[in-house]
Amino acid sequence: MQSRTIAGLAREADVSVETVRYYQRRGLLKTPERPGSSGQNGGVRRYGDEDVRRLRFIRSAQAAGFTLEQIGELLALDATHDRSRALELARERLAALDAKIEELEKARAALRRLARECSSGSDDSCPILASFDDSSKSV
Repeated sequence: MQSRTIAGLAREADVSVETVRYYQRRGLLKTPERPGSSGQNGGVRRYGDEDVRRLRFIRSAQAAGFTLEQIGELLALDATHDRSRALELARERLAALDAKIEELEKARAALRRLARECSSGSDDSCPILASFDDSSKSV
């Protein structure tokens, strides 16, 4: 049943109207026809339960870190039930997350080291500020 306006769709999916329009421009969400659109100010577009489901799918996939391009592919796979490609995309995303976690753990370790040096240092220079000020050194 097509009963929601774009504002209702956005509200139900907890996004802004502009986000809905952006996804429509990107081809992730269909733009329904205006009923009685013979004139410039035709009827109001209506959205249904499938639109809500799709919008929530997009948001959930984004929260998992998928790009909009990957989400478009996942949406297409959802229609074909291609589990092997969906699994491949998930594994790629997991590898990217693992790499990011490793990078963040290294940054945390470096910052902890700098904080220890800063708290135990007796001279006037702050190791934290010095490390960011010297572009030739890496943290």
